[in-house]
Amino acid sequence: METFLQVLVNGLMLGALFAIVSVGLTMIFGIVKVVNFAHGEFLMLGMYLVYLFTTKLGIHPLLTSVIVAPLLFVAGVATQRFIIQPLMSARDDHIQIFATVGLSTALINLALLIFGADIANTPPSGLRLPIVIGPVRVLLGQLVILAASILLVIGLQAFLKRTQTGRAIRAVAQNRAAAQLMGINVNRMYMLTFGIGAACVGLAASMVAPLYPTSPNIGTYFVLTAFVVVVLGGLGSLGGAFAGAMIIGLIDSFAGFYIGSDVREVVVFGMFLLILILKPAGLFSDRLNLSHVSP
Repeated sequence: METFLQVLVNGLMLGALFAIVSVGLTMIFGIVKVVNFAHGEFLMLGMYLVYLFTTKLGIHPLLTSVIVAPLLFVAGVATQRFIIQPLMSARDDHIQIFATVGLSTALINLALLIFGADIANTPPSGLRLPIVIGPVRVLLGQLVILAASILLVIGLQAFLKRTQTGRAIRAVAQNRAAAQLMGINVNRMYMLTFGIGAACVGLAASMVAPLYPTSPNIGTYFVLTAFVVVVLGGLGSLGGAFAGAMIIGLIDSFAGFYIGSDVREVVVFGMFLLILILKPAGLFSDRLNLSHVSP
């Protein structure tokens, strides 16, 4: 029983990690309708920034979020303004996807040029401290990620529901043309949304970097799972992304322990394909989509 509980908790902690990485991705897709293949590279960029601020300036990894998140917000706004926005009028929407793929490749190679292929380890600063809760053990950093992912989803939902800017963003998600007729600056909302999505991954970077080694290709590992989470939870659904992340985390944990760590990805992506076939819109798209948050 203790083993089962430990595997269960490990799955929940892993799901929280996937959730905090996926929230920004699902928000960008839900509003801007762009699949951002550079999302993982934004995370990688944030993790390198956390590494530099921690090792060079002695700042605690969690405190770097007040610097890294705004920097990535600016990077997200710039990406939308100078890369995505000029392509919004293109007949083929795939052009925007190709642009983010190109940005992803450019960021990976830029990281290789600056930092090399060596792994950078951010000092854990106490976040690897084991916490014993009854029969299970978790790391302090995992609990921080769990709490942050829950607060992030709740905060973004409240922002979209209760603020004038949030309502404007939802209006753009529902109907771009109608939003323009109501006087909403659609391009500004797109830039703001892309910036918020990038800032979310900057927040995630400050918590992930002390627990995982940083390398130019680290974003690829997380973004592949993030895409599974986003599609599984329902494209554009914040709550769905969180629930989907928990499901994927539990499947990964139980499959890795009871079947084998070498086939757990087969099980995860197999379940993903099965659910996608049975419900292509995702498990929670009907109730939790960004554009259908009740007023």
